[in-house]
Amino acid sequence: MSKFFKAAFVGAALSLATVSVAGAQTAPATAAAAAKFSADTPIETLAANPAAKAALDKVVGADLTKHPQYEAFKGLSPRALAPYSEGKITDDTLKALDAALAAVKG
Repeated sequence: MSKFFKAAFVGAALSLATVSVAGAQTAPATAAAAAKFSADTPIETLAANPAAKAALDKVVGADLTKHPQYEAFKGLSPRALAPYSEGKITDDTLKALDAALAAVKG
């Protein structure tokens, strides 16, 4: 993939490892309780739900779960990942993702 995936994810993983683990432990319960997904939901939580994963793949345009650095960024939400995407995940992308995920039933 691009330099973004080689450098940014490694850097993000190292600097956000604690945050990612904490988010991974609490966000799934929160998302399940709310039965609603958004661009603020961790990627691994979205990937665990087939309909949410389909929406993520359609809007973002890639199967993030197959990326070599998936383990490093799976605890991040698409919104948290956007600044590291070299413009690939834009505000418009996040709005479209929010709209697509709003239709997903938990």
